[in-house]
Amino acid sequence: MTWVLLVLAYGLIKGMREVLKKKALEKNTTLEVLFLYTLLSFIFVLPEIRGAFNENFSTLIVVALKSLAIFLAWIFSFNSIRFIPISLYGILDLSRVLFATLFGVLVMKETLGTGQLLGLFLVALGLLLLKAEPHKKIEKKDDKNIPAIHVFLLFLSCMLNSVSGILDKVLMTYTPISDGHLQFWYMLFLVIYYSLYVVTTLIIKRRKNSLNSVFNLKSALKNHWIWLLAVLFVIADRCLFIANADPDSKVTIMTLIKQSCCFVTIIAGKFIFHEKKILHKFLCACVIVAGIVVSLLLRS
Repeated sequence: MTWVLLVLAYGLIKGMREVLKKKALEKNTTLEVLFLYTLLSFIFVLPEIRGAFNENFSTLIVVALKSLAIFLAWIFSFNSIRFIPISLYGILDLSRVLFATLFGVLVMKETLGTGQLLGLFLVALGLLLLKAEPHKKIEKKDDKNIPAIHVFLLFLSCMLNSVSGILDKVLMTYTPISDGHLQFWYMLFLVIYYSLYVVTTLIIKRRKNSLNSVFNLKSALKNHWIWLLAVLFVIADRCLFIANADPDSKVTIMTLIKQSCCFVTIIAGKFIFHEKKILHKFLCACVIVAGIVVSLLLRS
Protein backbone atom coordinates (compact mmCIF):
# COMPACT_ATOMS: atom_id res chain seq x y z
CA MET A 1 0.00 0.00 0.00
CA THR A 2 3.02 2.29 -0.39
CA TRP A 3 1.44 3.79 -3.48
CA VAL A 4 -1.57 4.90 -1.39
CA LEU A 5 0.70 6.85 0.98
CA LEU A 6 2.56 8.41 -1.96
CA VAL A 7 -0.69 9.56 -3.56
CA LEU A 8 -1.91 10.88 -0.20
CA ALA A 9 1.32 12.90 0.10
CA TYR A 10 0.70 14.21 -3.42
CA GLY A 11 -2.82 15.29 -2.49
CA LEU A 12 -1.77 17.18 0.64
CA ILE A 13 1.08 18.90 -1.20
CA LYS A 14 -1.30 19.75 -4.02
CA GLY A 15 -3.54 21.55 -1.56
CA MET A 16 -0.57 23.60 -0.36
CA ARG A 17 0.32 24.39 -3.98
CA GLU A 18 -3.15 25.82 -4.64
CA VAL A 19 -2.66 28.21 -1.73
CA LEU A 20 0.79 29.20 -3.02
CA LYS A 21 -0.62 29.82 -6.50
CA LYS A 22 -3.11 32.33 -5.13
CA LYS A 23 -0.41 34.04 -3.06
CA ALA A 24 1.99 34.16 -6.02
CA LEU A 25 -0.67 35.70 -8.26
CA GLU A 26 -1.12 38.56 -5.78
CA LYS A 27 2.31 39.87 -6.83
CA ASN A 28 2.68 38.80 -10.46
CA THR A 29 0.65 38.11 -13.58
CA THR A 30 -0.48 34.64 -14.64
CA LEU A 31 2.05 34.68 -17.49
CA GLU A 32 4.96 35.55 -15.20
CA VAL A 33 4.07 32.97 -12.56
CA LEU A 34 3.46 30.17 -15.06
CA PHE A 35 6.70 30.70 -16.95
CA LEU A 36 9.00 31.05 -13.94
CA TYR A 37 7.23 28.28 -12.01
CA THR A 38 7.77 25.91 -14.95
CA LEU A 39 11.36 27.01 -15.59
CA LEU A 40 12.40 26.59 -11.95
CA SER A 41 10.75 23.18 -11.78
CA PHE A 42 12.67 22.11 -14.88
CA ILE A 43 15.96 23.32 -13.39
CA PHE A 44 15.27 21.28 -10.24
CA VAL A 45 14.86 18.07 -12.29
CA LEU A 46 17.92 18.63 -14.52
CA PRO A 47 19.91 15.94 -12.60
CA GLU A 48 17.61 13.40 -14.31
CA ILE A 49 19.08 14.28 -17.73
CA ARG A 50 21.52 11.36 -17.62
CA GLY A 51 20.24 8.77 -20.08
CA ALA A 52 17.06 10.75 -20.78
CA PHE A 53 17.85 11.08 -24.49
CA ASN A 54 17.80 7.31 -24.93
CA GLU A 55 14.00 7.18 -24.69
CA ASN A 56 12.23 6.13 -27.88
CA PHE A 57 10.36 8.64 -30.04
CA SER A 58 6.88 7.17 -29.53
CA THR A 59 7.24 7.47 -25.76
CA LEU A 60 8.29 11.12 -26.07
CA ILE A 61 5.23 11.84 -28.22
CA VAL A 62 2.99 10.61 -25.40
CA VAL A 63 4.94 12.72 -22.88
CA ALA A 64 4.56 15.75 -25.18
CA LEU A 65 0.78 15.18 -25.25
CA LYS A 66 0.71 14.91 -21.46
CA SER A 67 2.65 18.18 -21.20
CA LEU A 68 0.27 19.85 -23.65
CA ALA A 69 -2.71 18.81 -21.50
CA ILE A 70 -1.05 20.28 -18.40
CA PHE A 71 0.04 23.41 -20.30
CA LEU A 72 -3.59 24.20 -21.11
CA ALA A 73 -4.88 23.02 -17.71
CA TRP A 74 -2.55 25.39 -15.87
CA ILE A 75 -3.51 28.36 -18.04
CA PHE A 76 -7.18 27.71 -17.27
CA SER A 77 -6.69 27.04 -13.55
CA PHE A 78 -4.32 29.96 -12.91
CA ASN A 79 -6.77 32.33 -14.57
CA SER A 80 -9.71 30.97 -12.58
CA ILE A 81 -8.02 30.84 -9.16
CA ARG A 82 -7.64 34.65 -9.23
CA PHE A 83 -11.41 35.05 -9.02
CA ILE A 84 -12.56 31.96 -7.09
CA PRO A 85 -12.21 31.74 -3.28
CA ILE A 86 -9.52 29.17 -2.47
CA SER A 87 -11.89 27.14 -0.27
CA LEU A 88 -14.44 26.84 -3.10
CA TYR A 89 -11.71 26.31 -5.70
CA GLY A 90 -10.40 23.29 -3.80
CA ILE A 91 -13.83 21.67 -3.68
CA LEU A 92 -14.75 22.38 -7.31
CA ASP A 93 -11.40 20.90 -8.26
CA LEU A 94 -12.71 17.60 -6.87
CA SER A 95 -14.79 17.27 -10.05
CA ARG A 96 -11.69 15.77 -11.65
CA VAL A 97 -12.69 12.55 -9.82
CA LEU A 98 -15.61 12.18 -12.21
CA PHE A 99 -13.47 12.83 -15.29
CA ALA A 100 -10.66 10.53 -14.15
CA THR A 101 -13.08 7.71 -13.37
CA LEU A 102 -14.65 8.00 -16.81
CA PHE A 103 -11.23 7.93 -18.49
CA GLY A 104 -10.02 5.11 -16.22
CA VAL A 105 -12.95 2.94 -17.24
CA LEU A 106 -12.88 3.82 -20.96
CA VAL A 107 -9.11 3.93 -21.54
CA MET A 108 -7.52 1.70 -18.89
CA LYS A 109 -10.47 -0.74 -18.84
CA GLU A 110 -10.65 -0.51 -15.06
CA THR A 111 -13.74 -1.94 -13.42
CA LEU A 112 -15.81 -0.30 -10.71
CA GLY A 113 -17.16 -2.36 -7.83
CA THR A 114 -20.05 -1.47 -5.55
CA GLY A 115 -17.72 0.49 -3.28
CA GLN A 116 -16.38 2.62 -6.11
CA LEU A 117 -19.86 3.36 -7.45
CA LEU A 118 -21.07 4.37 -3.99
CA GLY A 119 -17.94 6.49 -3.55
CA LEU A 120 -18.56 8.28 -6.85
CA PHE A 121 -22.16 8.91 -5.86
CA LEU A 122 -21.01 10.61 -2.65
CA VAL A 123 -18.43 12.66 -4.58
CA ALA A 124 -21.11 13.87 -6.99
CA LEU A 125 -23.50 14.55 -4.10
CA GLY A 126 -20.91 16.65 -2.28
CA LEU A 127 -20.33 18.73 -5.40
CA LEU A 128 -24.07 19.25 -5.91
CA LEU A 129 -24.52 20.31 -2.27
CA LEU A 130 -22.24 23.26 -2.94
CA LYS A 131 -25.16 24.79 -4.85
CA ALA A 132 -27.50 24.35 -1.86
CA GLU A 133 -26.69 27.56 -0.03
CA PRO A 134 -27.39 27.44 3.73
CA HIS A 135 -28.41 31.12 3.71
CA LYS A 136 -30.09 33.22 1.09
CA LYS A 137 -28.20 36.31 2.12
CA ILE A 138 -24.83 36.44 0.42
CA GLU A 139 -22.04 38.71 1.52
CA LYS A 140 -20.30 40.92 -0.99
CA LYS A 141 -17.22 39.39 -2.60
CA ASP A 142 -18.65 35.95 -1.88
CA ASP A 143 -19.24 32.97 -4.17
CA LYS A 144 -22.31 34.49 -5.86
CA ASN A 145 -20.19 37.12 -7.59
CA ILE A 146 -17.84 34.68 -9.31
CA PRO A 147 -18.00 35.04 -13.14
CA ALA A 148 -19.30 31.79 -14.65
CA ILE A 149 -16.45 31.72 -17.18
CA HIS A 150 -13.93 31.10 -14.39
CA VAL A 151 -15.90 28.14 -13.04
CA PHE A 152 -16.05 26.78 -16.60
CA LEU A 153 -12.29 27.23 -17.01
CA LEU A 154 -11.72 25.34 -13.77
CA PHE A 155 -13.81 22.42 -15.00
CA LEU A 156 -11.82 22.38 -18.26
CA SER A 157 -8.66 22.32 -16.19
CA CYS A 158 -9.98 19.36 -14.19
CA MET A 159 -10.76 17.44 -17.37
CA LEU A 160 -7.30 18.09 -18.83
CA ASN A 161 -5.63 17.12 -15.54
CA SER A 162 -7.53 13.85 -15.70
CA VAL A 163 -6.23 13.27 -19.23
CA SER A 164 -2.72 13.86 -17.89
CA GLY A 165 -3.35 11.37 -15.07
CA ILE A 166 -4.37 8.70 -17.57
CA LEU A 167 -1.25 9.35 -19.66
CA ASP A 168 0.88 9.06 -16.50
CA LYS A 169 -0.49 5.59 -15.91
CA VAL A 170 -0.03 4.62 -19.56
CA LEU A 171 3.58 5.83 -19.57
CA MET A 172 4.57 4.20 -16.29
CA THR A 173 2.78 0.93 -17.10
CA TYR A 174 3.31 0.33 -20.81
CA THR A 175 6.59 2.10 -21.61
CA PRO A 176 10.11 1.59 -20.19
CA ILE A 177 10.51 5.26 -19.19
CA SER A 178 11.61 5.83 -15.58
CA ASP A 179 9.90 8.28 -13.23
CA GLY A 180 13.00 10.52 -13.35
CA HIS A 181 13.14 10.63 -17.13
CA LEU A 182 9.40 11.20 -17.34
CA GLN A 183 9.72 14.20 -15.04
CA PHE A 184 12.65 15.57 -17.07
CA TRP A 185 10.90 15.36 -20.46
CA TYR A 186 7.56 16.47 -19.05
CA MET A 187 9.10 19.64 -17.66
CA LEU A 188 11.22 20.25 -20.76
CA PHE A 189 8.14 20.19 -22.98
CA LEU A 190 6.33 22.51 -20.57
CA VAL A 191 9.21 25.00 -20.69
CA ILE A 192 9.04 24.93 -24.49
CA TYR A 193 5.26 25.43 -24.51
CA TYR A 194 5.34 28.32 -22.03
CA SER A 195 8.29 29.96 -23.82
CA LEU A 196 6.24 29.93 -27.02
CA TYR A 197 3.28 31.27 -25.02
CA VAL A 198 5.37 34.19 -23.74
CA VAL A 199 6.77 35.00 -27.19
CA THR A 200 3.34 34.77 -28.81
CA THR A 201 1.82 37.05 -26.16
CA LEU A 202 4.53 39.66 -26.67
CA ILE A 203 4.06 39.55 -30.45
CA ILE A 204 0.30 39.94 -30.15
CA LYS A 205 0.63 42.91 -27.83
CA ARG A 206 2.89 44.66 -30.34
CA ARG A 207 3.94 47.29 -27.86
CA LYS A 208 7.23 49.10 -28.27
CA ASN A 209 9.61 48.66 -25.35
CA SER A 210 6.81 46.98 -23.39
CA LEU A 211 8.56 43.84 -22.16
CA ASN A 212 8.26 44.82 -18.51
CA SER A 213 4.60 45.80 -18.86
CA VAL A 214 3.72 42.37 -20.23
CA PHE A 215 6.35 40.09 -18.76
CA ASN A 216 8.48 41.24 -15.83
CA LEU A 217 10.81 38.34 -15.08
CA LYS A 218 12.86 40.37 -12.58
CA SER A 219 9.78 40.98 -10.46
CA ALA A 220 8.77 37.31 -10.64
CA LEU A 221 12.22 36.19 -9.48
CA LYS A 222 11.68 38.15 -6.26
CA ASN A 223 8.37 36.40 -5.63
CA HIS A 224 9.32 33.70 -3.09
CA TRP A 225 5.92 32.04 -3.43
CA ILE A 226 6.85 30.94 -6.97
CA TRP A 227 10.05 29.32 -5.71
CA LEU A 228 8.15 27.38 -3.04
CA LEU A 229 5.54 26.42 -5.63
CA ALA A 230 8.19 24.93 -7.91
CA VAL A 231 9.86 22.93 -5.12
CA LEU A 232 6.57 21.42 -3.94
CA PHE A 233 5.54 20.66 -7.53
CA VAL A 234 8.69 18.61 -8.19
CA ILE A 235 8.32 16.68 -4.92
CA ALA A 236 4.61 15.96 -5.45
CA ASP A 237 5.01 14.82 -9.04
CA ARG A 238 7.83 12.44 -8.12
CA CYS A 239 5.55 10.84 -5.52
CA LEU A 240 2.83 10.49 -8.14
CA PHE A 241 5.08 8.98 -10.82
CA ILE A 242 6.47 6.40 -8.40
CA ALA A 243 2.92 5.49 -7.35
CA ASN A 244 1.88 5.10 -10.99
CA ALA A 245 4.72 2.65 -11.53
CA ASP A 246 3.22 0.30 -8.93
CA PRO A 247 1.26 -2.39 -10.82
CA ASP A 248 -1.36 -2.50 -8.06
CA SER A 249 -2.26 1.19 -8.37
CA LYS A 250 -5.47 2.22 -10.09
CA VAL A 251 -6.22 5.56 -11.75
CA THR A 252 -9.71 5.72 -10.29
CA ILE A 253 -8.57 5.07 -6.71
CA MET A 254 -5.55 7.35 -7.04
CA THR A 255 -7.74 10.20 -8.20
CA LEU A 256 -10.02 9.77 -5.20
CA ILE A 257 -7.08 9.84 -2.76
CA LYS A 258 -5.67 13.00 -4.37
CA GLN A 259 -8.76 14.89 -3.31
CA SER A 260 -7.47 15.10 0.27
CA CYS A 261 -6.13 18.44 -1.00
CA CYS A 262 -9.53 20.06 -0.47
CA PHE A 263 -9.10 20.19 3.31
CA VAL A 264 -5.88 22.14 2.93
CA THR A 265 -7.60 24.73 0.73
CA ILE A 266 -10.60 24.99 3.09
CA ILE A 267 -8.36 25.58 6.10
CA ALA A 268 -6.35 28.15 4.12
CA GLY A 269 -9.57 29.85 3.04
CA LYS A 270 -10.57 30.27 6.67
CA PHE A 271 -7.30 31.30 8.29
CA ILE A 272 -5.29 32.91 5.45
CA PHE A 273 -7.86 34.45 3.10
CA HIS A 274 -10.71 34.90 5.66
CA GLU A 275 -13.38 33.55 3.31
CA LYS A 276 -17.09 33.04 4.05
CA LYS A 277 -19.30 29.94 4.40
CA ILE A 278 -16.39 27.74 5.42
CA LEU A 279 -18.55 25.38 7.50
CA HIS A 280 -20.85 24.67 4.54
CA LYS A 281 -17.87 23.99 2.29
CA PHE A 282 -16.28 21.81 4.95
CA LEU A 283 -19.43 19.67 5.21
CA CYS A 284 -19.56 19.31 1.42
CA ALA A 285 -15.92 18.27 1.43
CA CYS A 286 -16.66 15.71 4.18
CA VAL A 287 -19.34 14.12 2.00
CA ILE A 288 -16.84 13.91 -0.88
CA VAL A 289 -14.08 12.48 1.30
CA ALA A 290 -16.57 9.97 2.72
CA GLY A 291 -16.93 8.78 -0.86
CA ILE A 292 -13.15 8.45 -1.09
CA VAL A 293 -13.01 6.39 2.12
CA VAL A 294 -15.88 4.13 1.03
CA SER A 295 -14.22 3.58 -2.34
CA LEU A 296 -10.93 2.60 -0.67
CA LEU A 297 -12.42 0.35 2.01
CA LEU A 298 -14.70 -1.51 -0.41
CA ARG A 299 -12.25 -1.96 -3.25
CA SER A 300 -13.01 -4.95 -5.41
